[in-house]
Amino acid sequence: MIDFYALTSPNVRKVFIMLEETGLPYNIIPVDVWKGDNYKPEFRKINPNGKIPTIVDQDGPGGRPFTVFESGAILMYLADKSGRFLPKELGPRYEAIQWLMIQLTNVGPMFGQLTHFKMFAPAGNDYSLVRYQTEVRRLYDLLEQRLGSSAFLGGPDYGIVDMATYPWCANHERQGVSFKDKPGLTRWFEAIAARPAVQRAGKKADAMPTSRDNAKPEDVDRFFGRGKYARP
Repeated sequence: MIDFYALTSPNVRKVFIMLEETGLPYNIIPVDVWKGDNYKPEFRKINPNGKIPTIVDQDGPGGRPFTVFESGAILMYLADKSGRFLPKELGPRYEAIQWLMIQLTNVGPMFGQLTHFKMFAPAGNDYSLVRYQTEVRRLYDLLEQRLGSSAFLGGPDYGIVDMATYPWCANHERQGVSFKDKPGLTRWFEAIAARPAVQRAGKKADAMPTSRDNAKPEDVDRFFGRGKYARP
């Protein structure tokens, strides 16, 4: 059994998808970051970085509990554990991994920053909005270019790269990006959205309890590291 510490973010959703695709048994443990659950000592013992998603595989290497944090590492671990969704041959494996790194180091951070400055930052951040909007559109163009020559982001077969990237693209219209002139992204996005495991994962993520919409101002400041929680 895998203990899955989760809420609703795109990084959490990608792990929901992988767990549903592999059929590995798992137990959901909610961590409401908007209430500061991730700062509790018992969670910090599991993940010193205080982030979700995190998993504890009760049947890890050697039959012992094994903790994995950081969403990309979790996907790779589950791929190796299940023997699915990541090539074993060196060349195809690293073709996929390099595109996984694009998601982890570019798509996630840039899309996340755009969302922050659109939804949560005070007025007067025009420079930040333009910067992140530009970078988000550049990255969508990169994904479109890749999908013009490859069936999936990691190569010819569906895998963890697609699971990692899809949740970040789910709100593309809200991000100011249309797929009308992006046939590769349209084909890819619709194919993944139609997968039963992806649909099950989405329902489970949507059902997670969260206090985001009624979080106290101090809790929001703590979550974003601002106000009295800012580090000068």
